[in-house]
Amino acid sequence: MTELTRDLIASWLPDRPEDGHKGTFGKVLIAGGSVGFSGAPVLAARAAVRGGTGLVFLGVPRSVWPAAAVKCDSAMPFPLPEDAAGRMTDAAAAALSEKLSDCDAGLLGPGLSQSEALDTLVTRVLETAQCPMVVDADGLNALSRHMNILSRAKAPWILTPHDGEYQRLSGHLPGADRGAEALAFARKHGCILVLKGHRTVVAAPDGQVYENTTGNHGMAKGGSGDALAGLILSLLGQGMEPVQAAAAGVWIHGRAGDRAAMDKSFRGMTPSDLIEALPLVWRDDFSS
Repeated sequence: MTELTRDLIASWLPDRPEDGHKGTFGKVLIAGGSVGFSGAPVLAARAAVRGGTGLVFLGVPRSVWPAAAVKCDSAMPFPLPEDAAGRMTDAAAAALSEKLSDCDAGLLGPGLSQSEALDTLVTRVLETAQCPMVVDADGLNALSRHMNILSRAKAPWILTPHDGEYQRLSGHLPGADRGAEALAFARKHGCILVLKGHRTVVAAPDGQVYENTTGNHGMAKGGSGDALAGLILSLLGQGMEPVQAAAAGVWIHGRAGDRAAMDKSFRGMTPSDLIEALPLVWRDDFSS
């Protein structure tokens, strides 16, 4: 298992040409949100913007759209069909798949909630996606009931579970050797696994396994995972290799969390503080 370091991450980051435009730096789509969980997709979108993406689209249920539109001044929210409970329905699948066809990467799950129709939506979108996909939160919960579709992926998928979500995906909690656990899952299902927790592990089917060295307990707040998913998505959209995007996202996310804790304290820091610390990481650790 390889320990992640600043120098390793720096060697992976793509160049940013001086004559680049917003199309040069990736176009990504996030699908999530529901009534009562409108903040999660917004945090993911903000992280994707701060990660350096050129264009960030955010699909949310129709009743969530006004709040998302107010909160997102750099991402582009758009409304999608919803049910009586304010959750996206499977009628949104066609619009999401069409939008993804013109994107470099996608993210499913932040604040999505759960229903039979959402299971259908998640499976339809994942099965048709031609670009790399990040699956997080309720996207993982839907996927856990349809694990057979992992074998039908047309592009790399990055799964980002915490231990409880991993248990739903695999049928058991991670063992003591988290690196071996993550690698076995990645090889079995042909995906990249980000097993979140203290010293998060990233594993790929080809045998690459990375252990993170950044982050702190102040990040143990709702929304931190949404920020991580958005950051990984951002790096994917900028053209990084999927396993490198996942590993770099984990390290940079933790580094930003460390900066936020220095400024705001472990108890007082929020996921929004972490996202606002990302520019400091880019400037001080990577000079970009």
